[in-house]
Amino acid sequence: MTGPRDDKTTHFGFREVPESAKAGLVGQVFSSVASRYDVMNDVMSFGIHRLWKRFTIGQAGVRAGQKVLDLAGGTGDLAAQFVPQVGPTGSVTVADINAAMLDVGRARFADRGLAGNIEFVQANAECLPFPDNHFDCITIAFGLRNVTHIDAALASMFRVLKPGGRLLVLEFSKPVLPGLNAVYDAYSFHLLPKFGKLIANDEDSYRYLVESIRKHPDQETLKGMMEKAGFERAHYFNLSGGIVALHKGYKL
Repeated sequence: MTGPRDDKTTHFGFREVPESAKAGLVGQVFSSVASRYDVMNDVMSFGIHRLWKRFTIGQAGVRAGQKVLDLAGGTGDLAAQFVPQVGPTGSVTVADINAAMLDVGRARFADRGLAGNIEFVQANAECLPFPDNHFDCITIAFGLRNVTHIDAALASMFRVLKPGGRLLVLEFSKPVLPGLNAVYDAYSFHLLPKFGKLIANDEDSYRYLVESIRKHPDQETLKGMMEKAGFERAHYFNLSGGIVALHKGYKL
């Protein structure tokens, strides 16, 4: 008899790679683009990502004294908005698997003079290093599709969320407007990698990011995965015709 095989594969963009290799490959992508990440977000979305994130913050319903976890939040876009909302009696934790992204976030907060109730933690979303029932709200924006095992990450988020707490997942999804797919594909596959080359000097990383969007579960599939992980009242909002979706669920 032979032992268990350790050759499972997963997708890295459109490539099949060993599961054990994906986190490292994703890490290389974000280490490469960290310094230009926010500029590229503005270019890629024509600034609309700020509206998507504003909607997410509004749906989060964060209040004074609460504990918030922003996963894959290295550069701190969402966290910067949550800090004044939780106030001095609350806390915001920014967790990211990538050290370079966290460095950008720390520098940004230092420049803004924001400190005190924010913490930066290098962590893997699949095995979060936090106590059970700890956070009132968890957000993850444009990070879930880079996780190797989405089901494990959702289970880990459920574990560290307090009863009554909520999870918000902002992620690229599947366009639902007729005719939008063709336009979106042409823009994504032909223009975005060129923007990556011009602005971040990294065409390959942005080609991966485009491909990773196409491999991410659609709206209904992700909703079902959240329900399987234990989240109640899971639902989603299609934004920009479904190019992006905000999923929301509760631990009751």
